[in-house]
Amino acid sequence: MVKRGKITMNDVAQLAGVSTMTVSNVINDRVKVSPDARERVLAAIRESGYQINAAARSLRSGRSGVIGLAVPQVSNAYFGMFAELVIAEARRHGYHVAIEQTGAVAVGEAAAVAQSRRLQLDGLILSLATADAQSALLPMTDQGIPIVALGEPDPAGRFDHVTVPNEAGTAAATEHLVDQGCRRIAVVTGGNLDRLTMFTRRYNGYRTALEDRGIRPDPKLRFAVDTLSREGARSTGHRIADSGLGVDGVVVFNDMVAMGVIRGLKDRGVNVPDDMRVIGFDDVAESAFFIPSLSTVSPDHRWKAAKAVDLILSRIDDPLAPPREYTAPFTIVRRESTA
Repeated sequence: MVKRGKITMNDVAQLAGVSTMTVSNVINDRVKVSPDARERVLAAIRESGYQINAAARSLRSGRSGVIGLAVPQVSNAYFGMFAELVIAEARRHGYHVAIEQTGAVAVGEAAAVAQSRRLQLDGLILSLATADAQSALLPMTDQGIPIVALGEPDPAGRFDHVTVPNEAGTAAATEHLVDQGCRRIAVVTGGNLDRLTMFTRRYNGYRTALEDRGIRPDPKLRFAVDTLSREGARSTGHRIADSGLGVDGVVVFNDMVAMGVIRGLKDRGVNVPDDMRVIGFDDVAESAFFIPSLSTVSPDHRWKAAKAVDLILSRIDDPLAPPREYTAPFTIVRRESTA
């Protein structure tokens, strides 16, 4: 039982079954602590409600105690959800998070790196949305700000990288529709597949799954959204319904666009899932409450946030460590839209 009143480091140590020095080492990231002991200390901090004195730690370490998180669009449901998870994970380690919006353009992503340096943030978790940003960011790596990249990888391999299972997840989503009896499966992508991006990877996963199931991919069944907006997604639903291609299933590159596509299908009198099955990607919170509730690829977002925070803190401690890359595990969540 945790005592009432002010919780001390000694209380955390007793609860975790370790020494006070071990608790101090975990909090201040001074020396390596075994994964088991570290997890017990972090669990004891959560259970006890112990408040890490970030200001005192900053004075001792010469660090700000703040890491940055730069995402394309704060209002996007996926990035809002992910930011909340990163904030919670950083708080477990006694860090605060400063959030920046890049607008999904190279200049915005490069500006986020420069701003992090000006504000003397300890590190930056940066969601790269564009291939152009990779080359734009390379000169910025000499400015001394530790970076963990999300989304698009850096081809030069300079950054730690955490990503989602683009090909494997979309392949599994496509296979799910095949298992539900769909044979004329359309795919909704971004407009440009000339470069290797998230859109290209997810499209490749779709094609691979069809070929593995003995279904020849039909280029006519690829629909590119006009704009990455609700109206653009709705318009794509209209085009699928009006295509006359006998579409009976749709794989969509993210949940928010999938919801817009379903709205567009409904406008044309196409009911999901009775007339056409639809599956998305991301498993944002709205997916479970949408009507019909949306089947989706569900990457482990909590795992991804924890890994990104762990990597940035490790990079702060050891700037010269070799870059590492991780892909989040995933599951297929089956809901009403593919029932």
